[in-house]
Amino acid sequence: MSYQSLLMGGGLLIAGLVAGYFIRLAIAARSANSLERRLKTELEETKNKAREIVLEAKDKAASLLDEIKNEERNRKIQLDRSEERLLKREESIENQVRDFRAGESRLVQEQDKLKAEKARLEDLQKRFNQELEKVAKLSEGEAQSLLLKRVEEQHRQDLASAIQKLEQQKKEEVEKRSLQIITTAIQRYARSHVAEVTTSVFHLKDEEMKGKIIGREGRNIRALERLTGVEIIIDETPETIVVSSFDPLRREIAKLSLEKLIKDGRIQPAKIEEKVEEAKQEINKRIQEIGEQAAFEVGVVDLPKEIIQLLGRLHFRTSYGQNVLVHSVEMAHIAGMIAAELRANADVAKRGALLHDIGKAISHEVEGTHVELGRKILKKYAIDEAVIQAMESHHEEYPFATTESFIVAAADVLSAARPGARRDTIENYLRRLEDLEKIAAGFEGVKNVYALSAGREIRVFVVPEKIDDFGALQLARDIAGKIQGELKYPGEIKVNVIRESRAVEYAK
Repeated sequence: MSYQSLLMGGGLLIAGLVAGYFIRLAIAARSANSLERRLKTELEETKNKAREIVLEAKDKAASLLDEIKNEERNRKIQLDRSEERLLKREESIENQVRDFRAGESRLVQEQDKLKAEKARLEDLQKRFNQELEKVAKLSEGEAQSLLLKRVEEQHRQDLASAIQKLEQQKKEEVEKRSLQIITTAIQRYARSHVAEVTTSVFHLKDEEMKGKIIGREGRNIRALERLTGVEIIIDETPETIVVSSFDPLRREIAKLSLEKLIKDGRIQPAKIEEKVEEAKQEINKRIQEIGEQAAFEVGVVDLPKEIIQLLGRLHFRTSYGQNVLVHSVEMAHIAGMIAAELRANADVAKRGALLHDIGKAISHEVEGTHVELGRKILKKYAIDEAVIQAMESHHEEYPFATTESFIVAAADVLSAARPGARRDTIENYLRRLEDLEKIAAGFEGVKNVYALSAGREIRVFVVPEKIDDFGALQLARDIAGKIQGELKYPGEIKVNVIRESRAVEYAK
């Protein structure tokens, strides 16, 4: 029983497995059919979409092709029109060339006719002259000379009188006109002028400041004189110090340094050196402002900065006691008015007059006349050649090349010749002081040179590394000998050579 049950159970198990297998196959077959149908559906949809895309692309291509054909058609129409216009223009040009050639041919024919007619007239004139010479028994040249000689003999006196009368009338007219122009210019520009002197007065608010300025054993005043190159005179005059120097720039630096020292209150050699340096820098700024103001006053613009700086330095230069910048500004106004009256170039005349003494701004430092130095400066900074020609002839070192050069020279004379404008003795005195400094500065190893005490003393500061104590003694003898050989002066001149050494160290 048990064995039969096992066989029956095994048979049923096998039958169940077989039935499950076939059922699974049936299910798989049904699923495969369903997937195939879905794939066929999607493939059909994809084909339809592809067909639509192809149709849409064909439509777009067709429309683009139509647009391209239309554009090509329009371009062809435009090209045809342009070609037609060019053909018409070419035809018009050909017609003009044909007319021109026809006119040229007519002109050539007319020219030939004129030449023939001229030749005929010349032949007739020649035969007429030959017949006339036969009758008169004189050649043409002889007849002309004879006629002129007889006319000259008959009317020589009349001609001389007429020419002399015309010359006198012209001279009177020119003098009258020039006098009128000069008088008008001077009347329109009447500027007061004060001759420069060689001393400046510095006023003190407190009499006790004199002692501080002098310092212990005079060290403060000596330091100030050494650094500024002036002579400071402190006497019994109450609340007054006299600053003496032939150079106005040095006097101005000394005065400004004194103001700064008194305002600071601490007066000692180190502070003096600091304030003198500050004063020099401030003066340089003021020089630029003075130059700009002078150029603005006369209406001259677009000058280089370097020229403006040199122009400002002329404020601290004198010529025969006359301030050179004041003289130049005055000349510029007068030259401009004269040029306007004569219908010359007023701007060139004013510029030439304003810059005519620009070389004096550096004449103490570089060899050469101030005219030559001025020409070099103006050429260096590309100033107009017409302005250079206008300024270079005011001392007749160069020929008068333009109308404006005559005007500048005339303005120079008018500005300098006014009563009280210049002093000859002051100029000679200042020139002697400048020559003294120039002689001493020419020696090797000299750092600074200052002429003091109205030219009775000259202080020479040397570079201690180049000149020793014995060399300083020899240098003083050499300078004195050269002064004796080259200058004429009253009395005697003290040559004071100063050799100063400094030792500086810093505690850290």
